[in-house]
Amino acid sequence: MTRRRFALHVDEKPADADVIYDPVSVERLRVIEAPGPRLVFGTHLGNWELPARFAHYYGVDTTILFRPPNIRPIADAIVELRAGCMGTLVPSGFDAPIRMLRALERGGKVGMLVDQYDTRGVDVTFFGRVCKASPLIAQLARHIDCPIHGVRVVRLADRNKFWGEITDPIEPVRDAEGKIDVAGTTQAIAHVVESWVREHPDQWLWQHRRWR
Repeated sequence: MTRRRFALHVDEKPADADVIYDPVSVERLRVIEAPGPRLVFGTHLGNWELPARFAHYYGVDTTILFRPPNIRPIADAIVELRAGCMGTLVPSGFDAPIRMLRALERGGKVGMLVDQYDTRGVDVTFFGRVCKASPLIAQLARHIDCPIHGVRVVRLADRNKFWGEITDPIEPVRDAEGKIDVAGTTQAIAHVVESWVREHPDQWLWQHRRWR
């Protein structure tokens, strides 16, 4: 498939594009841009911060959950670097779910990385082994019942340009009452993440104990 190119810089010359999206993903991006709440998940694959930069550049109202580094000066420096180019940044904490829920209620788009270990999470099977995963994205979807998309950015061979993909809405698992099942939907998302890592294992960064 011929890829349509999009640049993250002002001149928008296709030959100079930093991130390449194929036409299917471009159409999905237009769907996400449309009015209404959307949840978007990513993983520590390739250059995982680029989708937030890309969305902000094109004026998408985004709220991004992030985990600040434990060392305060480093955390402050990272926030300063990201300010103004990644939408609204919400540090993980007790009030984070409420802030993200409010963003969805006003019709915004909420994004987060989902491959982190969560001691208070739900059990999912990931590469054939059980581990804990954060149920937050599924919990938010249960409250709002909005579409959930996956997004990834993969480094190309020259290591300076990137290929991006946006998935169709992930079909959530629902309970007998038709409401989104949190554990089942979290597992469905884990399956997508696993498929991405299997495709590009060399680009997955993980420095923590994923299985405990």
